[in-house]
Amino acid sequence: MLNSLFLYARKSTDTEEKQILSIEAQLTELRIFAQREKLTIKQEFIEAMTAKTPGRPIFNEMITRIERGEADGIVAWHPDRLARNSVDGGRIIYLLDTRQIQQLKFPTFWFENTPQGKFMMNIAFGQSKYFIDNLSENVKRGQRQKLRRGEWPSFPPIGYASDDTSKKLVIDSIKGPLVRDLFESYATGEYTLPDLKKISGRKGLVSRTRKPLSVSQIHRILTSIFYYGLMNFNGEAHQGRHEPLISKELFDQVQRSLVRNGKPNKYHKKYFPLLGLAVCASCGCSITAERQKGHHYYRCTKKRGKCAEPFVREERLAEQVRAAVARVALPTEVYQKMLAAWSQERDEISQPIARKKAELAIQIRDIQTKLDRLLDTHLEGLIDKAQFQSKKEALLKNKIDLEENLKSLEQGATGWLEPCREFLEVAHQAHQRAASENLESQRDFLKKIGSNFRLAAKTLHFDYSLPWRLLAATAPVINWRPHLYTTRTLSAKRFTPFSGSPSANTTP
Repeated sequence: MLNSLFLYARKSTDTEEKQILSIEAQLTELRIFAQREKLTIKQEFIEAMTAKTPGRPIFNEMITRIERGEADGIVAWHPDRLARNSVDGGRIIYLLDTRQIQQLKFPTFWFENTPQGKFMMNIAFGQSKYFIDNLSENVKRGQRQKLRRGEWPSFPPIGYASDDTSKKLVIDSIKGPLVRDLFESYATGEYTLPDLKKISGRKGLVSRTRKPLSVSQIHRILTSIFYYGLMNFNGEAHQGRHEPLISKELFDQVQRSLVRNGKPNKYHKKYFPLLGLAVCASCGCSITAERQKGHHYYRCTKKRGKCAEPFVREERLAEQVRAAVARVALPTEVYQKMLAAWSQERDEISQPIARKKAELAIQIRDIQTKLDRLLDTHLEGLIDKAQFQSKKEALLKNKIDLEENLKSLEQGATGWLEPCREFLEVAHQAHQRAASENLESQRDFLKKIGSNFRLAAKTLHFDYSLPWRLLAATAPVINWRPHLYTTRTLSAKRFTPFSGSPSANTTP
């Protein structure tokens, strides 16, 4: 005599909304079915989880309670709601054999607890497993076809978005530049992964689930070959058709930085904007800084013994830094003349590069031929999967290098013109930088255009690098003070050579 049954409803679809509606539909139909068949429902079990693999917690709880004798059977919409794998299906059949489950009721499937009924139930479970296995193969086949076409078969990585019209991946207009900034920032060697985590949080770079990026997520981004044009899917590299977000050269530079600067700095230092600019001219020790009575002072660390070099206050040192930056400021009239000459040079210069481009194109075609032959060899079973994947990735990386060389070669002999224009613009804007209050920016700029910085007798000495050395020796200087934007020529007495070197040494 059937006493009571458990009602079980399950669904596993793409979205939570569809999942809930489907379960509600099952519950409605099953309650009507139980009322019509005069079945006593002791408890309802609702689960939103796939039955492809064993391990459903609610299903296991229901089966355990049946084994304890709390119910005599199960009511479900169809056998595939109960099991789509061999373990759960076999468990139900065994409970039928031992009479712990006396009855299974389905509105869409007939079943009686007889040898013929259990045979049909086995067939139904087998069909359910075949359906899910076949569905998995169809998905994998579709993924492989997308990879052959160079398309990414999963969710877009951070920095990319799916175009609704073309159904292709495109660079996200908001997140893309932020991801590129992560690579460029880390390549400088001045940031750690925790630093990038804070920066990305401030800039609003979040994950697909709209959560702030963790350190491990940032590390995965910085080590993903997807961003320079390759795709790594299930351990195999494929060349993608998506637009690279960064160059392979930048990616390789980041990998070197990860090896070199992988450990974050555990020491937290107070902020001194001019710290790290120079060393002591007398003993070569580093310069440290401290705060006294509301002012910042810079001095020798004296780690090698006594040193007679005195303190220098930050305000005095800042004046010298501004003077050094202002010395390479290019006046507007000179800038305009040089820019006109640059434009004329750009229009006139040309250099034949067709032969070199043709050679690179031939090398790229040769690599593609090798990739095709490698695939044929793998399909014929002559090499195993591990060898195939290793050789394929090496060939693809070589191909990316050649393609980047071909792209850079298209600039030809005019490749130096763009750095020249950037130099003119930076020199023209130097007076604005000198007039600003951002000491850290001035320090960083000075370190880029000079070297061999040292402090002696409260005076900053250093050597300008080329081409800034030529500019500092010939160009008039724009006064860095905000109320005086006039040009003047510095006298030789104000910038005397230090230790006989052709250096610019500032004395306020």
